[in-house]
Amino acid sequence: MENSGTEVLRQGAEARVYKTEVSGNPAIAKQRFSKKYRHPDLDRKLTRGRLNQEARSLKRCLESGIRVPKVIRTDKDTATLYIEFIEGPTLKEWIFDNTDEDKEKELMSAVGKILYQMHSNSIIHGDLTTSNLIVDKQGEIVLIDFGLSQISAMVEDKAVDLYVLERAFISTHPESERLFAAVLQAYESQDPAATAATMRRLEDVRQRGRKRDMTG
Repeated sequence: MENSGTEVLRQGAEARVYKTEVSGNPAIAKQRFSKKYRHPDLDRKLTRGRLNQEARSLKRCLESGIRVPKVIRTDKDTATLYIEFIEGPTLKEWIFDNTDEDKEKELMSAVGKILYQMHSNSIIHGDLTTSNLIVDKQGEIVLIDFGLSQISAMVEDKAVDLYVLERAFISTHPESERLFAAVLQAYESQDPAATAATMRRLEDVRQRGRKRDMTG
């Protein structure tokens, strides 16, 4: 059973995330909000759909050998997903505090390899930022927050996933072009032939993004 003591970690438009305990072990609970403007039946269907999709994506990642939190259980009545608590700073925090260039290169390479592995298993994260990557106590990368994830083998979806992360690097970590470049290099090097179409589409997505920025 959950411990009544909780610590709110983050609250957004879609869900509240808090630290709690399940069977005496630290855990993360992510409770999705209902949308009052939607019909109650539709709201329940959509909320449960997103809850189940997040759990499925996490389980698919684990089955594919990708480091993500383990799913403890889902509570459909309260629209809450309980997952393993991963101790460690976010990659965002780690980058701000880091002074070790060799470790930086190692972590960026690890991110690229993980994203390739994820995409090669048709998993689209949907919200890739440096806040959704954890550097655990072993110094390894763990992907979190699959609330906007989907299962897709489409090149467009993979390219947009990478573009979202690139924009996150640009907006959060000024003058960090080398970081995302290292991520892409590792991603592409896993299988240049398999990633070629995604890399080409990424450039298309970038051009569309620049046009939007110019026109507002």
